[in-house]
Amino acid sequence: MTHTIFIDGEAGTTGLEIRQRLDGRGDLQFISLGDERRKDAAARRDAMNAADAVILCLPDAAAIEAVAMIDNPKTRVIDASTAFRTAEGWTYGFAEMDHGQRAAIGRATRVSNPGCYPTGFIGLMRPLIMAGLVPADWPVSVNAVSGYSGGGKAMIAEFEASDRPQPFRAYGLSLMHKHVPEMTRHAGLSRDVLFAPAVGNYRQGMLVEVSLHLAALPGMPTLEVVHSVLSDAYAGSRFVEVVSLEATEAMTGLDPEGLNGTNRMRLHVFGDRRGGQARLVALLDNLGKGASGAAVQNLNIMLGLDEGTALT
Repeated sequence: MTHTIFIDGEAGTTGLEIRQRLDGRGDLQFISLGDERRKDAAARRDAMNAADAVILCLPDAAAIEAVAMIDNPKTRVIDASTAFRTAEGWTYGFAEMDHGQRAAIGRATRVSNPGCYPTGFIGLMRPLIMAGLVPADWPVSVNAVSGYSGGGKAMIAEFEASDRPQPFRAYGLSLMHKHVPEMTRHAGLSRDVLFAPAVGNYRQGMLVEVSLHLAALPGMPTLEVVHSVLSDAYAGSRFVEVVSLEATEAMTGLDPEGLNGTNRMRLHVFGDRRGGQARLVALLDNLGKGASGAAVQNLNIMLGLDEGTALT
């Protein structure tokens, strides 16, 4: 069976990555608009309502406008913007987030693709909160660094055009980053997370880190308990791996580009085995599991296909 796909915004960073991953698949047929028709509202409306699945790679306001154009009840939508990540009626597209999430995505007609930073944060924290190791009202901070492609076309152009680009740039300094509601809600927190993002002078790949004083938590969990909860949460997962404590202890550093080009995410539990402190770190490609890879995975699930098609 062939499914018709329309990518609205396929000329953008995420759109190009998604199209590249999907090209050559015999089970998909693409509806494409030429350069002169990409901004034609009537042409876009016709394309979206003719497709089995639409992937929106647009700014928030444009994504909201695009969804309003769809009146075909059979058209299924994956939105890569932040517009619908906490909206009622939309299913969050992190298949590994919960045991029932994959099935919910499969039933959904509206799926919001997770953000790259939230994917790492939720992957680390939600199992610990659901297991009661970290209280829902606990003050949690997350530090993260991404390649500059995470900032979109403008930031890519800025870094790549400069003779002396900044080696590292902290941003979101007002603590009002648009990812905060998404991270807080889907991790299961009742108190807003404190989010400290940054970009480095490299194109893609990211590290997301949460530090915890284990001895200050109500149950005083050990490093082994934290690792066990994460391992159980992702047991059998195709794309999320919890690295063993032994392998993690032997490491002297982490390369943020280590999973580039994949839809994989690795979770590490660093820290003091005496039970005092832990550094939880997620490694992923911000354009892979953090964007286009997740979108392709969600598309496969929504169409009833093997979720790893074109991803492994």
